[in-house]
Amino acid sequence: METVASAPTGLPFGRPLTVEDLETMPEDGHRYELLDGTLLVTPAPGWSHQSVQMALAELLRRACPRELRVVAAPFEWRLGRRTALQPDVLVARYAALAAVPQGKYLAEPPLLAVEVLSPSTRRIDLLAKRSAYEDAGVASYWLVDPDPGEPSLTALDLEAGRYVERAMIRGRDTWRAAWPFLIDIRPDDLVTDLRP
Repeated sequence: METVASAPTGLPFGRPLTVEDLETMPEDGHRYELLDGTLLVTPAPGWSHQSVQMALAELLRRACPRELRVVAAPFEWRLGRRTALQPDVLVARYAALAAVPQGKYLAEPPLLAVEVLSPSTRRIDLLAKRSAYEDAGVASYWLVDPDPGEPSLTALDLEAGRYVERAMIRGRDTWRAAWPFLIDIRPDDLVTDLRP
């Protein structure tokens, strides 16, 4: 029988972590994700982050066709045993969500992954998650900056295996996204609750 040393948190020591290890994490308000076996821990999102996340999810949900679904974090997308990420908002095929018992997680790449930037996750979202989503074949990746003074949205689409910038809009600019479905997006509409 193999013996594995444990860290004080009860996590195994000396090997990459797995989704099974992730399932042992406490329900303490932190967001626990795995990226190539490395644990990513971020604090629970603040009110402004959640407000923008909810506004975008609702906007997407209103335009979403029946064969797709919009899901907001915390909800896991699992890419194998060593990667489990929670985009702030994702769009997936209904059939893919229904394929996993009890809809516990998504087992194939989402059609769209969205991250709302915050000081504690900005580097992870701009670098590590971008790379992971790109490598996994997530067709579109949007980054939303929720600054109430100048909100912005950057849309990246996968072309020949690499992300290319499709749009970068600020404030009252409007962009018509074609993927994963037609929808008009204006960053100002996402931050209205952040203003007096």
